[in-house]
Amino acid sequence: MFRSLAEWNYRVWFAGSLASNIGTWMQRTAQSWIVLTELTDHDATALGIVTGLQFAPQLVFAPFAGVLADRMPKRRLLAMTQLTMGALALALGLIVTLGLAELWHVMAFALLLGVAASFDAPARQAFVSELVEPGNLSNAVALNSTSFNGARLIGPALAGVLTVVIGSGPVFLLNALTFAATLWALAAMRASELRSPPLVPRGRGQLRAGLRYVAGRPDIVAVMVAIFLLSTFGMNFPVFTATMATIEFGQDADGFGLLNSVIAVGSLGGALLAARRDRPRFRIFIASLAFFGLACGLAAVAPSFWLFALALIPVGFTALSSMTTANALVQGSTDPSMRGRVMALYMAILLGGTPVGAPLMGWLVELIGPRGALAIGGASGVVAAFVAVWLLRNAGVVRWRDFPWLRRDDPPSDR
Repeated sequence: MFRSLAEWNYRVWFAGSLASNIGTWMQRTAQSWIVLTELTDHDATALGIVTGLQFAPQLVFAPFAGVLADRMPKRRLLAMTQLTMGALALALGLIVTLGLAELWHVMAFALLLGVAASFDAPARQAFVSELVEPGNLSNAVALNSTSFNGARLIGPALAGVLTVVIGSGPVFLLNALTFAATLWALAAMRASELRSPPLVPRGRGQLRAGLRYVAGRPDIVAVMVAIFLLSTFGMNFPVFTATMATIEFGQDADGFGLLNSVIAVGSLGGALLAARRDRPRFRIFIASLAFFGLACGLAAVAPSFWLFALALIPVGFTALSSMTTANALVQGSTDPSMRGRVMALYMAILLGGTPVGAPLMGWLVELIGPRGALAIGGASGVVAAFVAVWLLRNAGVVRWRDFPWLRRDDPPSDR
């Protein structure tokens, strides 16, 4: 399960990322809280807009960031993006701590952070393949998700407590400090052990070449379409958990933080299970999408705060299983010279739908309430599962007899 940690470069990367991810989840929780309770009067639409602004730059910059990730050393590019995001967290933390923050400040910093993250994400995703042997790539992707969701287990709960005790401003400042952990990891790596592919020289048409490559891969297209549906409408957890905690159950910041951590319990379980698999499979991907919809439906009808929190465990489990399997399916089957561009497109699909989905879900909360919005978000998983099966079957990638999933034997062409 943890075989990738045997390699020094991945081990230091995992440690640095874990610390930084804890800080990231602390900031996300504090940001959602101040928007919903300090800068507005429980305005779910404003929260959706802030969340959307943080991911909107993915739609614009991600394809160009992918070309850049294939052209320059990813280690150097990541150092630049991490420094930038750390500086932004520091500046926002100072504004909030000094009591100067207004809603437009948070929106502006969310947008700037999104620009930096759009260049960081494809390089970060593709960099994993340079840290481990090819046979361990799927395991390393799953362990990355373990780090991210292990941090999600700690960060929101810690942010909720700290927000109550010392205020939200210091939470942003603590996040700024955690970026030093990733910079340390990048500096501590052994360059001789990196498995860096040859850099793509500058040239015309490289962005179009990446688009043509993806267009010629129906298996990748099917995964990206399904992930777009899931991430746009179903993965708006900051909107769902914040509004359910405050509007439906009357909780404070610590209760909100607890809900984010409970989702992480399920997500962590999904990541650990993915790490045990020797390779990703389309059947697991499709099943995870469908059961995500069912789990969200159960959460939407939970009558009490604690039953709602319990229902979030399978929500986190199935969501993470879907995303981790999708990442491994795309990254593991992509030519190394194209990996930066393909992963940039994947991240644009994964995160780029949020600027549409988050405000839409926030508006639905205002219109029909948090429970109805959550149920609609969950339905996106079921729709995504059917769409993915249809696309994969029409492309000849899978056959109908590859489903049901109860069959234990794998056909020779099992994907």
